[in-house]
Amino acid sequence: MLVVHDNPYSFIRNPKPMSLLSVEGAKDVAIELNSLSKSHNMAGWRVGMIGGGAERVDEILRFRSNMDSGMFFPMQAAAAVAMELDQAWYDELNAAYYSRQEKAWAIMDFLGCTYARDQAGLFLWGHLPESAEGDCYTWSDRLLYDCGVFVTPGGIFGHQGDRYLRISLCSPAAELEKALDKIKNGFAK
Repeated sequence: MLVVHDNPYSFIRNPKPMSLLSVEGAKDVAIELNSLSKSHNMAGWRVGMIGGGAERVDEILRFRSNMDSGMFFPMQAAAAVAMELDQAWYDELNAAYYSRQEKAWAIMDFLGCTYARDQAGLFLWGHLPESAEGDCYTWSDRLLYDCGVFVTPGGIFGHQGDRYLRISLCSPAAELEKALDKIKNGFAK
């Protein structure tokens, strides 16, 4: 069996970034994917990497060589510059995400959702209150139509998400604060 680890959020709101490949013996049974889409705000650029044992990487390269002829050079050049950024850049980026996280926590708290405070990545997932009527779609619709705020219903990712809401941390903290005010006003009606 081959383990494929998709690790694009490894540097976002994660105080201890780690690669699966750092575990002894992992290169024999695993490959790891990462990209600049999340860690460097280059979503859609399709700039990434794959790591693993030489045999597995060679298999992928052999397959890929028959699929395309390479990436647009300006994107490669921009990615090279992005890879030269130091820890201070990540610290500044994560400070913005942590600020947004505080606002997202306030929204989840107001809604009565439970959530883990140690989540990493660009999203905060919250479990609907046990006493909540309806599923994630009902709650998402209420937030949208009564409050003017869109919160992703977790069920779009599969039935196990039916009791979850997901808040994106991609909006500025001020926008999340406005969303909280709109939710408070909408729920007061």
